[in-house]
Amino acid sequence: MAKPVLPPDVVLITKANCHLCADARDAVGRVTAALGLEWSEQSIDDDAGLRERYAEEIPVLLVDGVQRDFWRIDEARLARTLRRALGQQA
Repeated sequence: MAKPVLPPDVVLITKANCHLCADARDAVGRVTAALGLEWSEQSIDDDAGLRERYAEEIPVLLVDGVQRDFWRIDEARLARTLRRALGQQA
């Protein structure tokens, strides 16, 4: 019996007043919606640890805790990554 596949944890790390972050929100939203997935957002403005780690790369996209993209989100690459995480054909 196959183990159930857990949905990937998709987190977009952003900051206030960031035009690239707005573009990234749109891209992540499109890809996750097409796959029926949820995603969350964390701001470096609220977290000193995130700010120290990612300040120069915002926005940053994490999938299951692994950095997958920054600055500009490649929607095709994100879709492939998420499909693989779901056990689907990429």
